[in-house]
Amino acid sequence: MRAVAMLFAAGLAVAGGAVISSGWAAAPAPAPPAPLKSASAFVSIQDPAARSVALFSEAGKVIQSPRCLNCHPVQRAPTQGDNLHPHNPPIQAGMSGHGVAGLPCLSCHGAANVKTWGQDIKSIPGDPKWGLAPAEMAWQGKSLGQICAQIKDPARNGGRNLAQIHEHMAHDHLVGWGWTPGEGRRPAPGTQAQFGELIQAWIDTGAKCPKA
Repeated sequence: MRAVAMLFAAGLAVAGGAVISSGWAAAPAPAPPAPLKSASAFVSIQDPAARSVALFSEAGKVIQSPRCLNCHPVQRAPTQGDNLHPHNPPIQAGMSGHGVAGLPCLSCHGAANVKTWGQDIKSIPGDPKWGLAPAEMAWQGKSLGQICAQIKDPARNGGRNLAQIHEHMAHDHLVGWGWTPGEGRRPAPGTQAQFGELIQAWIDTGAKCPKA
């Protein structure tokens, strides 16, 4: 059954992937990864609150990138591609974030990315914990300031304190997938190490949020 599911998935667009076309023309190559400033680039900002906001705004380039947004939808259904189009085939993640009974995400998504032979779909993304973010962490369509407040709120971040937020963002393997998303997808900006440094520096300067 797993082999059948993987073969089925190879002909379909998958979470975080490219748009499937109606013909056989090769999909355009994704743009190269965008740069991300290091935390040290903001030390010249003397006011700690202003520096904190600037640090989170830089980290926001990752948080609001398609590699993250596709797994943080408002509806309990993943999106995919750089334009956040609906998952094809239609999928519901359920409240668990890992699919509904009879159709878990791991039916098609394995423990690691899998290259395919198609011209449109270059690879099927995978991770041992593949699934959506918890419902309380949905943030597609929200401003960076709203996302920041949500990330800081234990009632909406899985009960994490700021140190645990840093650990999650800096070291979690599924978060790290955003920088190794498989062939055919543009990685998140910078590196996970840079992202973790920005989040730590944001915490150290008071964890202030942008207004917008």
